[in-house]
Amino acid sequence: MEILVSGAGVAGLACAVELGARGHDVTVVEYARHLRSTGTPIDIRGDAIETVDRMGLLSKIQNQRLRMSELTQFVDSAGEPVARIPMAEISDSDDDIELLREDLVRILAEALPDTAAIRFGDAIETLTDDGVSGGENGGGIDVRFASGRTGRYDLVLGADGQHSAVRRLVFGPEKDYLRHLGVYFALADHPGEALSEGTNSIYNVPSRMAGLFRYKGRAVAVFQFRSERIDYDHHDLESQKKILVEAFAGHRSWRIPELLDAALADPGLFFTSASQIHLPSWHRGRVALVGDAGYSPAFLSGRGTSLALTGARFLAEELERCGDDHTAAFARYETRQRPYVTFAQNRAYSGRDRMLPTTWAAISARNEALRAMRTTPDGPQQNTSRRAGENAE
Repeated sequence: MEILVSGAGVAGLACAVELGARGHDVTVVEYARHLRSTGTPIDIRGDAIETVDRMGLLSKIQNQRLRMSELTQFVDSAGEPVARIPMAEISDSDDDIELLREDLVRILAEALPDTAAIRFGDAIETLTDDGVSGGENGGGIDVRFASGRTGRYDLVLGADGQHSAVRRLVFGPEKDYLRHLGVYFALADHPGEALSEGTNSIYNVPSRMAGLFRYKGRAVAVFQFRSERIDYDHHDLESQKKILVEAFAGHRSWRIPELLDAALADPGLFFTSASQIHLPSWHRGRVALVGDAGYSPAFLSGRGTSLALTGARFLAEELERCGDDHTAAFARYETRQRPYVTFAQNRAYSGRDRMLPTTWAAISARNEALRAMRTTPDGPQQNTSRRAGENAE
């Protein structure tokens, strides 16, 4: 089949690898002019590990493995460690793989078969599905692109992220399906820290987090904060920087002012909400959604990448099993993927509460609980916690 995939992120590239390997002609159309290389490390968990193994990519991915989360600690206002990230609680197993998003994207792009290609700097503008629009034969989808090009495809897959254009065109406006979790996230390069040594640090004030992460000769400032839904243009960088600065206004402890300066100076600041997409179905006619476009679990779950990988695999396997019956294949794909999505989306809430306690007392209680989880050969470590409020500014 001729298959069009919107989006050259993890979901879109995984679809291209899986479908192209099964003999389909796949075109991936990507709005950006190159593969995205930003983002903190991501995780591959559970059955997603089997997925990359079946692709023949597991060894390459393991060679890029990081230990960033294991080296991350919560600190107080003086930068002194107060607790560690609870790896046993957030991981599915010891086999989980942490690596840079850009490394996974590169590995997937390099694995594209000859039957798959990426077209950068273009995007889907309109979709006309014969079967949905009442056409005579119901045999395909006519697509017009922003560039003015046109094409006809057997299937179109929306793998274009939380703000999916394909979902909007086929299923309706984002507001109908988006569930905001009350958190925003920002990531900025901090070149002044790139060559410095040190562990990765997270500092909390009530309902906010600022952090400094180092990996592979790079340093990034990371922010999270609780907030009701904010109406902003996700293409407007300056408005996003303004939102970030206002969220941390008045907080000057630890390294918050320095990290905010790095964010203001970064022309590639990444800013997004922790939001989930909830749809009763991920397909309509000859269009299906994969990854965050259909079922974003939010970054707080730590499972968005794994869902993208298993979703691509299940969809490709079911299309192979069902032949030309794409309706049956899409339904079987949903049946297999839905339990993974439900589990991942439910996990986001515990991640939010761990990373963003709402009061000084809650921050102290979180740190106490994390310290109690760590043990020495002689038993639990001595409790050296600071009293609530000692981090206060």
